[in-house]
Amino acid sequence: MTAPTIPRSHPRYRSLMVRSDLAEKMAEGLVVPEGLMAHGRGEAFDYLLGEKTTPEAAKAERAAAAHLLLARHPVLSVNGNVAALAAAEVASLSKSLPRLTVEVNLFHRTPDRARRVADALRQAGVPTVLGEHPTARLRGLASDRAWVDAHGILRADVVVVPLEDGDRAEALVRAGKFVISVDLNPLSRTSQKAQLPIVDELTRALRHIDLGILRMRRWEPSRISTVAQSVEAPEVLSSALRRIRVRLDRLAAPEPRRGSPRRAG
Repeated sequence: MTAPTIPRSHPRYRSLMVRSDLAEKMAEGLVVPEGLMAHGRGEAFDYLLGEKTTPEAAKAERAAAAHLLLARHPVLSVNGNVAALAAAEVASLSKSLPRLTVEVNLFHRTPDRARRVADALRQAGVPTVLGEHPTARLRGLASDRAWVDAHGILRADVVVVPLEDGDRAEALVRAGKFVISVDLNPLSRTSQKAQLPIVDELTRALRHIDLGILRMRRWEPSRISTVAQSVEAPEVLSSALRRIRVRLDRLAAPEPRRGSPRRAG
């Protein structure tokens, strides 16, 4: 597939390049067609949020970094879209927190696709990738996302689930895991079920979590714990919805026409 020529001056340059890259990754077998649709849905919510990290999301990302620092067995779950969009960010995070386990987990799973996702992560610099050959299953989940590694997600106490499906997020919570989601849709079941939902674009969120880990990793555990407990899921979601509502109200307000007389106050 030949990539389109997109001028850097285009106002949506980055967005168009990401779409083009995802289309190429689909042709290579890393991303499935359903992943393209999921990306488009998330991008629509990014428009509504202003295409930037909100203060509420930044606070949740800082809390996520604190939870990962305090975790005994933290795991970052990676699907095809995550590998295609943010392999470099995943690699950087794994270097900042060496005990963080990276595990492949796929809804549309084949051995070849699992290998491609794992290879993309290794090529980006992730030293060890689990999940290519899963060894256990999560209870109460019928899809292939139930397949996990006994040394990864199955034993994890904290699991980061970017671009997740709600059924598995719920199954992870039932299994006693603390679930940190990254999902631009505050209404998704994943966001609704996670103990710490982050409503932000994937690469921005992972970079901010990485930065938070670098800043806090030499702090006393009690200070890190204070940051971890500073965010509650209901407030994260309601803040995102309020921000969308306020922004839409502002954008929908008619602008006064030039030369129109002002009403007497």
